[in-house]
Amino acid sequence: MTSISDSTRITSRGSARITYETGSEPHALLPGLEAFYAKVVPLSWPILRFAAGWFFLVRGYLKVMAGPAKVAPAFTAMGFTDPLPLVWTSMCLEGIGGLCLILGLFTRFWAAALAIELAYITFFLYWENGYSWLSRGYEYTFVWGLMCFAIALRGGGPYSLDRLLRKEL
Repeated sequence: MTSISDSTRITSRGSARITYETGSEPHALLPGLEAFYAKVVPLSWPILRFAAGWFFLVRGYLKVMAGPAKVAPAFTAMGFTDPLPLVWTSMCLEGIGGLCLILGLFTRFWAAALAIELAYITFFLYWENGYSWLSRGYEYTFVWGLMCFAIALRGGGPYSLDRLLRKEL
């Protein structure tokens, strides 16, 4: 490995990898908490993945339980003339994608797909309504989209099926 800087290294295959030097993390104000933080920091990523995955899994499940015929009028009200393909796409994307985020399976793919869906909803459907979700604004779609984007950048993390399988999509 050749060092580029204190926090970036180039591997023998030529890809950049972020590393952290010993002592680069801030010290806890209460030193007794450092051991606790060392144990729980790896759990933060699966918690974030679970939160995002649960959000989408429930949305997909509710759409499936209602059925495409009952979900389609909401899409028509947003201006889509033939909503059924989009209804099926969102049901599958949110249901399967949510489950895969929870499991950490093909995490980057599903998180990126959900981030793209939410970017479209945010910028093309809700942006003109303003920020607040109370006026059908982009507040939730923007935040969940950023979470999905971050998950897509990071991948499944240490506690994921991606890591267990040693493969990513």
